[in-house]
Amino acid sequence: MTYSNQNRADILQDRFALKTVSFLSTSAANLPHDISERLRSARVQAVVKRKITKIQTAGSAINTGGSLAMTWGAPDGLGWWGRIGSVMPLIALVVGMLTINSVQNDKRAQEVAEVDAALLTDDLPPAAFSDPGFVQFLRTNR
Repeated sequence: MTYSNQNRADILQDRFALKTVSFLSTSAANLPHDISERLRSARVQAVVKRKITKIQTAGSAINTGGSLAMTWGAPDGLGWWGRIGSVMPLIALVVGMLTINSVQNDKRAQEVAEVDAALLTDDLPPAAFSDPGFVQFLRTNR
């Protein structure tokens, strides 16, 4: 039978507590009555607090068990479908970014083609656009 680290720690704490109680019980016989009663009262309070802690821990173990059942009992908390579901948003993001890039490249190519078509169908030769006097001509005609 194998125990988890938490179970081992609990077992070691319980063993330590039992040894401590046995040492205190053997030396408590030599103490006066009022001191032994206060020690007994403190011991009862400590046991009650320990029981409350164990009950709360058991409740969280039940909650943990429920969440493990929702992930199909995989040891790392994510089953096969859980892993696919966690990767899907990343895939959707990459596909969206690639689509946006493709659309923008097509739009830029279309704008360049329109400018080229306008230059080729215009009455002016392309060399006129590089002439410094042509810029002045455009400014005065507007």
